[in-house]
Amino acid sequence: MKDFRGKTAFITGGASGIGLSMARAFGRLGMNVVIADVDQDAAKAAAERLASEQIKAAPIVCDVSERSSVRAAALDAIAAFGKVHVVCNNAGVAVGGAIGTVKERDWDWIIDVNLKGVIYGVETFVPLIRGHGEGGHIVNTASMAGMVSPPGMEPYTATKFAVVAMSEGWSAQLAPFSIGVSVLCPGFVRTRIHESGRNRQAKYGGDGDVDPGLNEERAAGAQLVLSGIDPDIVGMRVVEAVRDNELYIFTHPQFKDAAEARFASIRAAFDRAAASPALTSAKS
Repeated sequence: MKDFRGKTAFITGGASGIGLSMARAFGRLGMNVVIADVDQDAAKAAAERLASEQIKAAPIVCDVSERSSVRAAALDAIAAFGKVHVVCNNAGVAVGGAIGTVKERDWDWIIDVNLKGVIYGVETFVPLIRGHGEGGHIVNTASMAGMVSPPGMEPYTATKFAVVAMSEGWSAQLAPFSIGVSVLCPGFVRTRIHESGRNRQAKYGGDGDVDPGLNEERAAGAQLVLSGIDPDIVGMRVVEAVRDNELYIFTHPQFKDAAEARFASIRAAFDRAAASPALTSAKS
C-alpha cells in the first residue's frame, strides 16, 4: 500500500500505547483514523488530542471480545468516513502465572481479547475492504512473545503465537485481493500493557478480579515495559512496513539471537528425526 492520503485506518486499542501511536503515524500521512477502544472516555480524549495535531479522528467504542461490538464499530467507521483501508487489530491484554495458578476467567479473557479479537477484526473488515476494491492492509499486533516463549507467560504467548500463525496464512489468502497482512512483533514498548486489568470487562470479573498488589515478578515485568521504547517509534515502523508490504514487523533487532536459538533447537530436532532408527524402519 503506497497511497495513504484520504484513506481510513481503523485501530483497536487505539486510545493509548501502540494503538494511539499507529493512529498518529497514519494520521500524519493524511489518513482519517478511527480510535476504537473499550474505554469510551479514553477514546474521546485520544481523538481530541489527535485533532489538536491536525489529524482527523473519530472515537468509537469497541469491545473486541464481542463479535457484535466489532461489527457495530465497523458500521460506525463507515458512517464516519465511508471506507476503511487499513485495519490494526491491536487491542491486547496480559496474563501470566505458574502452571495451575492462572484462573479460568483469565484464560477466557486473554483468549477472547488477544486471539478472538483479531479473528473478529479480520473477518469483519476483509469483506468490506474487498467490497470497495481499492485494496488495503491488515496489521495484527502479536509480540516477540509470539516468537519465543518465556516461562510463566504461557497464556499470553499462546495467543501471540496464534496471531503470528494466522497472519502468515491470511497473508497468502488475501494477496490476490491486494490486501496486505503484517504481524507486529514488538519487544518492550512504553505502554500500559502491565495495567491491562484496568479495562477488564465485568464478564471476566472486572478490574476488581485483578490482584492490585505487584509481587516481585510482576514488578520486574512492569519495569521492563516502562523502560521500553517510545510507542511513536513503533507507529513509524508500522507505516514503513505497510508501505513495503512486510509480513513480519520487528522493532527490537537485539532479540534476533533469542529467535535464532529457538529455530536452532527446531532444526536440531529435525536432524534427530532424520537419524531416528524408528523412523528409518517405518520408511523401509
